[in-house]
Amino acid sequence: MPSNTGKVYLVGAGPGDPSLITVKGLDILRTADAIVFDRLVSQRLLLEAQASAEMHDVGKSPGNHRMTQDEINQLLVDLASKGKTVCRLKGGDPFVFGRGGEEVLNLVEAGIQWEVVPGISSTIAVPAYAGIPVTQRGLATSLTIVTGSEEPGKPDSTINWDALAAMPGTLVFVMGWNNINDIVAALTSRGVPDKRPAALIQWGTTTKQRVVTGPISKIASMGAKVGIGPPVVLVIGEVTGLRDAMAWFDTKLLFGKRILVTRARSQASKLVKKLEALGADVLEYPSIKIVPL
Repeated sequence: MPSNTGKVYLVGAGPGDPSLITVKGLDILRTADAIVFDRLVSQRLLLEAQASAEMHDVGKSPGNHRMTQDEINQLLVDLASKGKTVCRLKGGDPFVFGRGGEEVLNLVEAGIQWEVVPGISSTIAVPAYAGIPVTQRGLATSLTIVTGSEEPGKPDSTINWDALAAMPGTLVFVMGWNNINDIVAALTSRGVPDKRPAALIQWGTTTKQRVVTGPISKIASMGAKVGIGPPVVLVIGEVTGLRDAMAWFDTKLLFGKRILVTRARSQASKLVKKLEALGADVLEYPSIKIVPL
């Protein structure tokens, strides 16, 4: 391996709330020479990068890919080959439906040094911010996480829908909004009761969070009625019934309010933290600067 070869860190950015990144992940983000980031990474987190860092937006959304996965893999190799320390900033956890494994195997093949910094996965954090514990004594003693991007009707599907329908615990589907009707049909046709409780959580852990709860047979139409759309986590199981008692994030006093803070940056931080603690979406736009006479 050339002595000037850099290193790639696969860093989990967490599910959306910028404060949920790990201490180690934040340290790498602040010191990296190049940042390669996904679509759902908080813009507030990107402000933590050093001013000289190269910024590479490789975000993907349904039907709109800035770069293919192969191109992203090659970008990581190219940056590290130039001796750069690379922060590959990925939403949630790099190895939970994040294609981090594919990127690592490509780095290994190219002889590039790498490390992974696990992140808080949306599969557990998003329900938690909605007041839904994914396991609960007496209600759910198992948790199954499933990709919702694979169509249930595919002849070569690797998902065991019969087993999922028979499981009594909590099911969490991510990236499944476009296939939600097929997911519901695949489960209810295999014996899941129409009245089994379910929840849809959009933009979980952020100030744009919206939650819809109801029976699984109606959850898709209920979500569509209020305009729910990606990114969405679908939770199925009795634990969703705990939301009424355990909702805490989207019930804050200023939740859903966007507040502009125009104070000087040196004065704003304390006010911003207090407003965010009350659930506000705070935009900092310093309009004055305090300097010595």
